[in-house]
Amino acid sequence: MEMKILVVIFSEEGKILNSFSETINERVERIRFLNAEKSEFIQDYKPFIAATVEKCVGRYVTYGQDDELSIGLIAFEEAINHYDLGKGNFLSFAQNVIKRRIIDYYRKEKRHQNVTSINDYYPDESEGDNVYDYITTAEQIQSQYYEQEVNDLRRMEIIQLKSELEKFDLSFSDIAKSSPKHKGTKSAYLDIVKFIVGNKEITDKIKQKKYIPVAEIQMATNLPRKTIERSRNYVIAAVLILTGDYYSLREYIDWGV
Repeated sequence: MEMKILVVIFSEEGKILNSFSETINERVERIRFLNAEKSEFIQDYKPFIAATVEKCVGRYVTYGQDDELSIGLIAFEEAINHYDLGKGNFLSFAQNVIKRRIIDYYRKEKRHQNVTSINDYYPDESEGDNVYDYITTAEQIQSQYYEQEVNDLRRMEIIQLKSELEKFDLSFSDIAKSSPKHKGTKSAYLDIVKFIVGNKEITDKIKQKKYIPVAEIQMATNLPRKTIERSRNYVIAAVLILTGDYYSLREYIDWGV
């Protein structure tokens, strides 16, 4: 159950005009267009933003020194501006927005850092011939750093996905065993995934009730009942990844949708 906070509104003379309790989710919706209160809310949650960024990048970060924290602040405000109660818990939503923006930032940095001046690599002759033994290009450094960060983020998503799959009594080995081997079977499975992803009501039903509504899918796709039943494990994994906060995994895996 989400904790409520007490909100008290004072007059300029210090008198209490009104008071009420609200959850964090309700507070976010209320302050979205109130710049002063939104700024105060962001300041209050700077430790949360820093902790989220540190979890993403795998190292300690400091405000005023690390660009990732600036990205985190912007992403947190973006989460406030786009949040609605239908998205679930705000802080979970904000974490995922921050994570996505960090990924975007590293991709952008990788593209820009690949272009450098030749002067960065051409040594002064006085430094001697052996200087070439110690040169590593900025592209190589940035590429290695980028790959490490993306791998760390992907690892976090795998842990999160493992936890979600367990709620369906599934493991990664179950998904691997159910993956279609033939082109025709894969095409049928993807038709099922496309239908579910495009139907929020059925997607929510699968996530909440932990089962595949075979009859509804059969009526919409005209696929054999056995095909739908056999696709269960694969389809559940695909739907979770495509509709959840798995930005890295979603781009890493070719679902064909």
